[in-house]
Amino acid sequence: MDYPEMITRLPMADISFDGVEGWLLQGDDQQAVFMDIASIGEVPEHSHGAQFGVVLEGEMTLTIGGESRLYGKGDSYFIPSGVIHSAVFHSRVKVIDVFDEEARYQAKTG
Repeated sequence: MDYPEMITRLPMADISFDGVEGWLLQGDDQQAVFMDIASIGEVPEHSHGAQFGVVLEGEMTLTIGGESRLYGKGDSYFIPSGVIHSAVFHSRVKVIDVFDEEARYQAKTG
């Protein structure tokens, strides 16, 4: 599944992980990011503002506040603000993440 052109015309997110692309939909206080994540393995523990997501494709294990669960197509998740979490991407994964932060990611320049 590829994102349609109406998504890929959005500004690309400046994401520091190799194999991860995202397109930003910016609100006044939140961001939605349409993510395309290669099978990159583990993203280490970190925390930030609240995050809600929906898996469109693929499988990943999220560990949220010390509890791990496998997520696949159609599953959703919520990570409360400040809760430590990590992820393991078992395959290519596409998710839509909504961050309760106005600037979780910046748009790529250049």
